[in-house]
Amino acid sequence: MAKAYLLMIFVAMFYSGNILVGKAINDLPPITIAFFRLLLAFIIVAPFAYRQAYLSRETFYKLKWPFILMTLSGVTFFNTFIYGALQFTSATNVAVLETVIPALTVLLSAWLIKERLPRIAIIGVILSICAAMYVVVDGQVLRLHQLNWNPGDLIMIGAIICWSVYSIMVKQYMTFFKPYAALFVMTGLSVLVLLPIMLVEWLITGIPDLTFNLPMYAGLLYLGIFPSLTALLFFNEAVGTLGASRAAVMLNLLPIFTMAGAAIWLGEAVTVHHLSGTVFVIIGVWLTTKKRSSKITGNL
Repeated sequence: MAKAYLLMIFVAMFYSGNILVGKAINDLPPITIAFFRLLLAFIIVAPFAYRQAYLSRETFYKLKWPFILMTLSGVTFFNTFIYGALQFTSATNVAVLETVIPALTVLLSAWLIKERLPRIAIIGVILSICAAMYVVVDGQVLRLHQLNWNPGDLIMIGAIICWSVYSIMVKQYMTFFKPYAALFVMTGLSVLVLLPIMLVEWLITGIPDLTFNLPMYAGLLYLGIFPSLTALLFFNEAVGTLGASRAAVMLNLLPIFTMAGAAIWLGEAVTVHHLSGTVFVIIGVWLTTKKRSSKITGNL
């Protein structure tokens, strides 16, 4: 159990880096970023996973529709929506809106797969979301209605829905697939889906400058390894242990890590509001997991 929570902390860190790097290299069009990060991930995982995927081909065919839905929601379009949002809105707004994911996951889990949470866990969900939003508005609660709602904020709705659906599907179906084989096929399918969309993007915006640029290529390398591969492996394993709702709640740590990264790389100040908000996010996460931990201890 403790291992699953630790994995989710790393997932939040890697996805925080995904936002920061995505914002830093947003001179590239969003679908182009998504395509090249997934192409890189596909190339990296192929030598380890090709044979495993081939031997599991009957499982992939038998469960093709749930697998395709997982692929499109969690791998193909989740980050495509995020990079699209970052073209218009700030990394802070993206982090705020991602905190909605646990709440939507809880609602969808209760509706679709009848996953129940104790009342104290629901309180934890609400507290962690509120605390995360308190952090990103720097303690100025009245500023919430003044957030700059622009096309990027609306695009994030697509990302929120995608990851909530992916979280639930992972709980239901990912145990049938070998982890590396699943990543190999997911990234391969995503590259095939995004390639024609990227070409249309280039027709509209023009072919981007892809000449060697160290920060840009270093950013793509990070995106291809950590959010695309490592985070997905960690998340899939954690969901199998924690369930979709509890795993998703851990993503409320994401805005905390995002602001820490902004302070380190962008020179932004860390205030008392940031620190106090962090404490309440952690309390909310603890409340969400407390009931289940107590039950396990009582059975020993």
